[in-house]
Amino acid sequence: MHREVTHRLDATQRFIGNRYFAESPNHPARFARDWNHSFVLEPDGPPRGAVVLLHGLTDAPYSMRHIAQRYRELGFLAIGLRLPGHGLLPSGLATATWEDWAAATRLAMREARRRVPTGPLHMVGYSTGGALAVQHAMSAIETPAIVAPDRLVLLSPMIAVTRFARFAGLAGLPAFLPAFASAAWLGILPEFNPFKYNSFPVNAGRQSFQLTQVLQSQLRRLVRAGRMASMPPILAFQSVTDSTVTARAVAQILFANLPANGSELVLIDRNQTTTFGILLAPSADDLAGQHIPPAPRPWGLTFFTNAASNSNEVVARTTPGRAGAATDEPLGLTCPPDVYSLSHVALPFPAGDPLYGGAPEPRGEFGVSLGTLAARGESGVLIMSLDTLLRMSWNPFFPAVLARIEAIAR
Repeated sequence: MHREVTHRLDATQRFIGNRYFAESPNHPARFARDWNHSFVLEPDGPPRGAVVLLHGLTDAPYSMRHIAQRYRELGFLAIGLRLPGHGLLPSGLATATWEDWAAATRLAMREARRRVPTGPLHMVGYSTGGALAVQHAMSAIETPAIVAPDRLVLLSPMIAVTRFARFAGLAGLPAFLPAFASAAWLGILPEFNPFKYNSFPVNAGRQSFQLTQVLQSQLRRLVRAGRMASMPPILAFQSVTDSTVTARAVAQILFANLPANGSELVLIDRNQTTTFGILLAPSADDLAGQHIPPAPRPWGLTFFTNAASNSNEVVARTTPGRAGAATDEPLGLTCPPDVYSLSHVALPFPAGDPLYGGAPEPRGEFGVSLGTLAARGESGVLIMSLDTLLRMSWNPFFPAVLARIEAIAR
């Protein structure tokens, strides 16, 4: 890539902000560590377990580094995998397939078990990585030669995608004609994010949808065969507001078919104070209730939600598996008063994340601090939509997410 792209940019592409320009502050090769690559974090002593972490679509292993670091501190060997087609050029996703991603996942799991022959083996999957983790776990039930995980941790898992991705394959058909090559892209934008593509190939959406179809078909097959009892426990985190994946599917397709094995679904509610009430779509009022199969349930359910409608204090409202009464536990956290909800992309990032956090530490480490942008000005001037720039990019409740992961990793 350095030879064919960075060193061959023409004058119009040599500008500050282009991640592929060698003199740009957000050029990944300038950083102490380029988090576009797969990584291995070794614990200080002999590892007592291993974890494989899988990032999301158009993303990079960077998004898994905070959770990987905590696993390392708890004595785990952490392998953050770069999925094929990611971390280099967006065009890599024009040809990558979900089978490539699944094969790389199997390779990483074999390597994790080779390095740590005994002890717990976890998988952490974010978005597309969540779908890959679930699909891998089910494949291990059907094919004993596949290395099976002992636990799954899912963040915004892609169990089902939105309707547009379903038809992305049809949208890309004109790309086979040279005059319509740009139709192979849902969007082509300047690449200023050092660890995520802004441009989006049609094929990426098509592969995402195909992966969800394979996953759902495999799930139905295991249910019919009565083999879901072999699924490992799942700890899943999902924002009730999510414009990328179908949040309802996490509860109604995946969790509704899980055995009583200690799994827990954590739903992160929108800000329930009245501050934004007049601005929210009516459909936002009952999103949480729409997601949940009726009790009794064989898995635990927790809401991170406002303690009261006039309070920004946040509680964990938990109903244990098979239990009826919910209990509230103060989290010692507050919902920022200017935040009405999380987003699909926010869950793996703490407030202090240098790239996406609202209070980056250190600020500008990767050339830009996207989580602090508050763009104001005239319409029609920015190269990105305001929806994209103002989308919540960090998780105010990340300490509570990490605490629940720690509880299953100790």
